[in-house]
Amino acid sequence: MSETGQTFGITLEQVENFEFRVRFDDTVVPDLIVDEGAPLGGDAGPNPSRLLAVAVANCLAASLLFALRKYKNTPGRMGAKARLTLERNEHGRLRIAHIGVDLQLAEKAEVLDYLDRVLAQFEDFCIVTQSVRQGIKVDVSVLDGEGKRLSVPGES
Repeated sequence: MSETGQTFGITLEQVENFEFRVRFDDTVVPDLIVDEGAPLGGDAGPNPSRLLAVAVANCLAASLLFALRKYKNTPGRMGAKARLTLERNEHGRLRIAHIGVDLQLAEKAEVLDYLDRVLAQFEDFCIVTQSVRQGIKVDVSVLDGEGKRLSVPGES
C-alpha cells in the first residue's frame, strides 16, 4: 500500500437493525459483522469507534515491527492495548476525544539494536495514526432507492 493515489473500498449491507455486514472489495478477506452496542444495537460485532481504535493500534504495532526489522532485529511477539475516550461536543454529540495506545515488546530494551532510531521513526510509518492525527477529508453522498443523489445539508 505504498502507492500514492491507491484506492480500495468496502461495501456495507444492513443485516438488521444496526447490524451491518462489511465486504472488503477486491480481496479474499472474510466478511465482518459490525453493530452498535445495546440498547441501540445487539452487540453482534464491533462498532465504528472500536474499529478505529483497532486500526490505530494495529497500524502502530505493525509500524513498530517494521521499524525493528528494518534495523535487523528479530523481535518476539508483541502486543498492543488501546483506550478510546468519548466526550460530548458543544452540541451534545459523542465524539472521539482521545486514543491512547500501549505497545508491549517481548524483549528488554537493551537487546534491541538501534532502538533509539526505531522509536524516533516508527510512528511515521503508520498510515492510519498519522492520517487520523492530521484529519481526513470525508465526502458524503446519499442516494435514494432509484439511485438519485440527494442533497446533504452543508454540502457545497
